[in-house]
Parts: sequence; C-alpha cells; structure tokens
Amino acid sequence: MAADAASSSPPAAITCRAAVAWGPGQPLVMEEVEVAPPGAMEIRVKVVSTSVCRSDVSAWQSKAQPDLFPRIFGHEASGVVESVGEGVTEFQVGDHVLTVFIGECKSCKHCVSGKSNMCQKLGLERKGVMHSDQKTRFSVKGKPVYHYCAVSSFSEYTVVHSGCAVKVGLTVPMDRVCLLSCGVSAGLGAAWNVANVSEGSSVVIFGLGTVGLSVAQGAKLRGASKIIGVDTNPEKQEKGKAFGVTDFINPNDLSEPVQQVIKRMTDGGADYSFECVGDTGVVSTALQSCSDGWGVTVTLGVPKAKPEVSAHYAFLLSGRTLKGSLFGGWRPKSDLPSLVDKYADKEIQVDGLVTHDIPFGDINRALELMLQNKCLRCVIHMSQ
Repeated sequence: MAADAASSSPPAAITCRAAVAWGPGQPLVMEEVEVAPPGAMEIRVKVVSTSVCRSDVSAWQSKAQPDLFPRIFGHEASGVVESVGEGVTEFQVGDHVLTVFIGECKSCKHCVSGKSNMCQKLGLERKGVMHSDQKTRFSVKGKPVYHYCAVSSFSEYTVVHSGCAVKVGLTVPMDRVCLLSCGVSAGLGAAWNVANVSEGSSVVIFGLGTVGLSVAQGAKLRGASKIIGVDTNPEKQEKGKAFGVTDFINPNDLSEPVQQVIKRMTDGGADYSFECVGDTGVVSTALQSCSDGWGVTVTLGVPKAKPEVSAHYAFLLSGRTLKGSLFGGWRPKSDLPSLVDKYADKEIQVDGLVTHDIPFGDINRALELMLQNKCLRCVIHMSQ
C-alpha cells in the first residue's frame, strides 16, 4: 500500500487494490494495481467514497469499445490528495476533493465564454487515458489498464488532472458529498441552468432515478406548481414525493400514449419536460409532452442504443425547444463549491438518494443492484 505522503521527496509509484473490468459486462476483479505518480498538473487521490452511476454500468456493459479493456470504472467520488505533480499550486497533500468527469481549464474558448462548461482542454475523455499525455496511470503486472472519464474511482488510489478536481471543506461528509460530482448536480443544473424552470410552471420528468429526482428537487426549489414524475417502477411514486413530485404516472398502467395524459393534466402540455432515462425514443415522447409556443425539453440520459433522435419537424416549428445537458451546465471549479455549500447548509437534499452503503470488496453487488433497478445510489466505502 501507499507509503506516507508527508515526505518531501518526489512521489513514487504505489500499489493498491482496484476493481478491474477485464471485458464488457464481466464481473469486476479485485486486483493489485500499480498507480504511477502524478504527472505535471496532476494529483494522486486516495479515494474515500465512490458511488455507482448508471453511466458506469452502461460503459461497463458496452461492446462498442472492446479495445479499452482492462479498465477501471467509476467517476462519482470523493477523496484526499495524497501527492501532487509538478506545477500544481491549487492543491496540497491532505486536501479533501471531489473528482469530476469534465474539467475546467479557465483559459480555453469555452471556459472564458461564460456560456459553456464544455472545456476544450479537459472535456469528456473517451479514450481511456489521461488528458495530458494520452497515457494511462494504471497497470497490472506491467499491462496497461485504461481509465474511465479520466477519473477511475473504483480504485483505492487514482490520478486525475488538477483541473478535474474540486476542493471541499474538511467537515463535509465524504460518503454523501460524492454524489455532487455527477448525478445530483446534473439534475439540479438541468432544472436551474439549462431549462431555467420558472415559478408556477408545470414540469414532467421521465425517469425518477437519482438524476430525475434531482431535477424534481430543483424544480420544487424554483417554485414549480406541478411536477409530474413518469416511471415504470411503482416504488418511485413515494420516493418522488420526498423530492417534490406532485403527480405520478406509470406508463404500464395506461391504455393511451403517456403524452396524451400529460397534455390533459397540463392544459395542452408542460412548460418543461426532462428525459432522464437514456432512451432516444423517450426524448421524442418528452418533446411531445411539452407545450406549443414555449415548451422546453431537456435531455440528460445517455442512450445505450440508437443514439439518433427522431422528431417531427412540426414540434419545433410550433415553438418547442429541445436542449441537451451535460453536468447540468455547471462549470466544475467555478460552480460546484456553491452546491457543496448548499448541501452543507441543508438547502438541497443528497442523503436521501443513497439507498445502499457497500464495502469496496462487494462492488459487484452494487452493479447488480443497479442492473436490477433496486437502488438509486450505492455508495462504495473504500478500505482505509
């Protein structure tokens, strides 16, 4: 395991446990991996808690990139800085941080525009390597192990670019605040930043997982008068109420298209609709469920199949808007600290989204719970 990081000598490679995926959909294997020292502008983080996000499971199952195995998944995490690379001044050993799957360099066209969180230097990493040198920091018996979203938090230690980490206070509970590094923030931001939900408005949300419930919470805090949750799992009805859902629809109980029911409930269509399932067919349904003239549909889900969205041009010609949302439009370094403060001040709910606390050694159980739709967020507690 890692040696004491207090020494002033340059960081060296360390070994630790990591849950390695050796192929698409194969059970994760607990391996002893070597973690390289952080490179320039990178930090090595001792992971304290990591939660399982639906996108982890989708990417783990996907056969679209079989050449990116073996791989370490995980991106929704909190941890402690163990060592810092050359040029890093923002972080010190011992700092508590959240990892983020998109970074903020604060110098590229998008970062300085004030209009986007799509950093050109530290955007979504899809090749399984680090942004800086297109290499991996993990290996097993000399064999390279690929990253996921340049985070890879299903490991006791990981290396991330300093632009993909956000410092948090030492008193914030690490096993809950980790949800702000993806799912909760994505939902809140979709409601606040992307759709800009207005007071007294009507909202419909397709999919009441962690992201959908966070959209509901954001809409409630904005003063929406009607928040309709749509989900095929009847157990989501009660859970939805706790996050602001006022009406619940199970499409399996209907004898007509769900959009027709929503139109009757909202006098012609909702002001805002959100697709949080990861199904492009549902995107079309969400678009049909919002109002002519001003209805806004926001899609947040990542589809596992059929990535093309199909919609009749008349829905757009009539004044409806279809928008996409990545991480709720938040710029990680500029905006995430304010969300952490809201959580610390009990202005937003996070804890209620954690349905299971699971030790690292049982991580495959967390994947199964997600596949069986028996959880919202499973928080994985790393060995200390």
